[in-house]
Formats: sequence, C-alpha cells, structure tokens
Amino acid sequence: MFVSAGEPSGDAHAGALVAALRALEPDLVVEGVGGPHLEAAGARLMARIEDLTVIGFVEVVRKIPAHLRLLRRIEERLARGDVGLVVLVDYPGFHLRVAAAAARAKVPVLYYVAPQLWAWHESRVHQMARTVAHLAVILPFEEAFFSARGVRTTFVGHPFLDRPPLAARGAELKRSLGLDPDRPVLGLFPGSRAQEVRRLWPVFRAAAERVRRHTPELQVLVAAVDGAAYPDAGWVKVVPGRPRECFAAADAALCKSGTSTLEAALAGTPLVVAYRMHPLSYVLARRLVRVDRIGMVNLVAGRQVAPELIQGAVTPEALERAVRPLLERDSAARRAQLEGLAEVRRRLGEPGAALRAAEVARSLLAA
Repeated sequence: MFVSAGEPSGDAHAGALVAALRALEPDLVVEGVGGPHLEAAGARLMARIEDLTVIGFVEVVRKIPAHLRLLRRIEERLARGDVGLVVLVDYPGFHLRVAAAAARAKVPVLYYVAPQLWAWHESRVHQMARTVAHLAVILPFEEAFFSARGVRTTFVGHPFLDRPPLAARGAELKRSLGLDPDRPVLGLFPGSRAQEVRRLWPVFRAAAERVRRHTPELQVLVAAVDGAAYPDAGWVKVVPGRPRECFAAADAALCKSGTSTLEAALAGTPLVVAYRMHPLSYVLARRLVRVDRIGMVNLVAGRQVAPELIQGAVTPEALERAVRPLLERDSAARRAQLEGLAEVRRRLGEPGAALRAAEVARSLLAA
C-alpha cells in the first residue's frame, strides 16, 4: 500500500490509519510520503512532508518544481505493478494529481480526509468521481455533498475523537503548564506553520496586551510550533508542542481558522477565529471560495458559533472587543458559545475514525 500525507495534520491521520490497518493486516507493506507519525506506524518514506508543506496561492507556486519531481517518482513507483492501494490524505493540490496517476496505473485510491471542494473548486469533484474508488470523510456535512456528486463516500467520524483523554485537567493541568489555576488564561493559537505564525503572532500578542490592561490578573500562553518565531514574547508563556493541553487550560482563545478551531470545540474553550494570508493569495481566494465562513466550528455547526475576523479586519482592537466577553464567566456571549461548541462536538460523531477508515482500505485491498 502507498500512503501520502502532505502536511503535519495529514501525517497524524495517516499514521493512525496505517496503525489500525496493520493491526488487521500484519503482513501489509506500506510505503509513502509523510512524516514522523506515518514513519512510526511502520511506513517506509520516499519523501518527507517538510519538503512539501505550503499554504496560499503565491507560496504554492514556489513549490511546483519539487511537487512535479515527487509526482514523477510516485508514477515510477506505481508503474512497478505491486501496489495494491493508494491512500491519499487531504492536501488536494498535489494529491488529486497523484489520484489521476494512480488511475492511469489502474491502482484503486482511497482518499481519507476530503479536500474542501465544498468551499472552492467544486469542479474538481468530477475528477474525484473518475479517479477515487472511495472517499472517507471526517466532517458530517461532507458525506451528502460528495455522494450527491457521484463519489462513493463514507463519514467515518473525526480522528480527534480517537485520542486518549488528557492525563491532567483543570487546576492540575494549569499547574503542569506553569500557570496559576486561580487566574484566568487567554490562549493564543496563531497557527501550525511558520508563515501563519508570522502573520498572526504580532497582532494576537498586541490584542492580548490590550486585554491585560483591562484584566491585569490575566495569564497568556501561546501554543508554539517548531520552526516558528515568537518575538517579544515577554510576559506570554510559550508552550511548545502541547496545543491540546493549551486549549484545555485556556478560558478563551484567539485562534487561526481551520481544524484548530475543532480543538477548541472539543476542549470546550470559547474562541475568536482569525486568519491572514498573503495579499495576492487573499484576492484570489475571494474570487474562488464559495463558503461564507472560515472557522471549522462554524462550518460544522452550520451557523456562526464563534466570531470571525479575516485579513484587514484582524486588528488588536477588534480581537480585544471580541474575546473579552468570552473571558467573563457569566456573560451571555460565553454561555451562547459554549452551547454552540457542545453542538459541534455532537456532530463530529463517535470515536473510531481511523479504524473505520482502515476497514474501508482493507475492503479495497481485498477487491
């Protein structure tokens, strides 16, 4: 089986799927493109995600030569004739081309974690219907969308629900992060990639500083990632590699849009959603994107649960105005958002996403 994951979140999902499948099929040989999670599950990697991961239209252009070279290598690998299944995880700009290559090589494709074609590039659904044998989706509204357009689709639940519970919660968790459990905590989540952090960290920090002037006892932490810089952190506690714990410890959060907002929902942490991208990328995105919400919590809920700020609207003043009511224990804004986040958690399904996706993969291997 050949598995490809083009970014860190996809690598985690791919690793869990492969681990579940190898428990069912111990002799299965897995090769692919990924990172530490896929490698830990026993896959032999021909390329690593660190060489691929970019976001935004302008940034993607710079990686086209590397993508084309890797695509040729994958085509050569599939041409040997011994790959029984290709599993592609998210990352559509590259993986839809891999799916086409697999179709030409007559190798079935399982696509796990659907590309967000309901948001933009809906025309690509027809390509998926021709090249993908089965689509395993992790968002509840996606099954109807893709099935109606001719793609065989199964909602398997969200992989976040498969994770074991945190070892510590509440006051114990806050103390483990070096926080005072009796003082409020604002969490900053500017992204999982260096370029996201560069655009959001300064404005998130400035907003937190404004909130601190109003609430001097406030503690602020940032969920830090490798390869990103957090200049002038000062009074902000920088916590590397523990985003889930940071969400659970925070009383409210400023959060980059996307999947990380679901972490907030699962932790029950009210949040403000924000996003900035390269100006040219933003102009192009506005022409192509078909949805009117950017926060995954809002998309899953089908309504605005968390306030959203985009591009030029992401200012320290606007972030402060939006997040301060969420830090007030008895505010109507906080109560309403907590109810909305509970609805999102219910819609994400039950644990077992990786196993259900693995069972789909097993059926395709046996076909």
